[in-house]
Amino acid sequence: MPTALVLLPSTTYRAADFVRAAEGLGIDLVIASEQPPPFDMGDRYLQVDCSDPDRAAESITRFGDKAPLDGVVAADDAGVVIAAMAGSALGLRANDPEAAAATRDKARQRDRMGEAEVPQPAFAVVSAGADGVEPAATVGYPLVVKPLDRSAGQGVIRVDTEQQLAPALQRARSIVGAEAPLIVEEYMKGDEVALEGIVRDGELTTLTIFDKPDAGEGPFFPETILLTPTHLDEETQAECRRVAAAALAAIGISHGPVHVELKVEQRLVRVIEVAARSIGGLCSRSLNFGLLGTTLEALILRNAIGMEKPELRREPIASGVLMIPIPRSGRLAAVEGLDEVRTLAHVSAIDITATPGSLMQPPPEGDRYLGFVFARGGERDEVEASLRRAMEMVQVVVA
Repeated sequence: MPTALVLLPSTTYRAADFVRAAEGLGIDLVIASEQPPPFDMGDRYLQVDCSDPDRAAESITRFGDKAPLDGVVAADDAGVVIAAMAGSALGLRANDPEAAAATRDKARQRDRMGEAEVPQPAFAVVSAGADGVEPAATVGYPLVVKPLDRSAGQGVIRVDTEQQLAPALQRARSIVGAEAPLIVEEYMKGDEVALEGIVRDGELTTLTIFDKPDAGEGPFFPETILLTPTHLDEETQAECRRVAAAALAAIGISHGPVHVELKVEQRLVRVIEVAARSIGGLCSRSLNFGLLGTTLEALILRNAIGMEKPELRREPIASGVLMIPIPRSGRLAAVEGLDEVRTLAHVSAIDITATPGSLMQPPPEGDRYLGFVFARGGERDEVEASLRRAMEMVQVVVA
């Protein structure tokens, strides 16, 4: 029986999804995380500290030397470098650790894409403590301030004038630390989409392209609705695939799941950022492939251990997910209106991942999701309408 190890940081929601996928494939699954999952894995659990990649990779390598592994997968950003280091040390299919590290550093990935002339926004790095005026002037206004290593809109702030720059830098530094450098990027107009794919032997297979209709113009960028199939025409979709593949090649990503965020303005497609992992939160549950409804986690595990490729065509219906917005910072008291949401056409599931009493923060401070509403079936516009109605009906009570 083949064996795969999945790195699951303690804050992830996806342990059960990977376990189910492994059971369905007949794969022996090992979970590596900072804290044990909420179910017994016996001797198939390995405790690692994701904040210390060298030590975590060494622990996985030692485990693999005793109990051979056929693949190592990172389910979240915190594990991508560890998976690359451990997989490479064990002689498995894996990304080069330097390439994986570049996906965790927006400046490094921009440098690599710039050298390869991949379409992307103008950018500059603001060093720790600097006022950022000169780098911002080279980029031009409006621009976006970003941390180098965060996701889900954390620390991302639009700046329209030089007068807004200092408060934005101060706010971003309050989130990531005063000693952390930041990046300023040209604000790009247009539609935002996310390409979900799998890479094997350096070749990208696009699984789907999600529309992000509520990406908005700032000043902050919370994620709400994802929809597929995309509204883009075939020619523009082909350009998205081409630009994404060029970005992955420039960075050096050769294996595993990828999530590429793109900005589309008419026919111009530019890269927002590249992640060497699959889509975050529980959003993967909005995707099924082939006639038997293969999950994204199953595709990721198959790819990790080198199994023959299954049917990769997404099911021929519209689907989408609502990441329930957090109205303001505070302790979660309750989420109301869910029974009514369940009666909406096309709503297939609701999953509240935050627990009562937990601290909730919207972007730019927060990076966690409160919960998810899934919808599928019918036409794309019908799925979108159901998710928008759900967003109106859900009442988040924050103390």
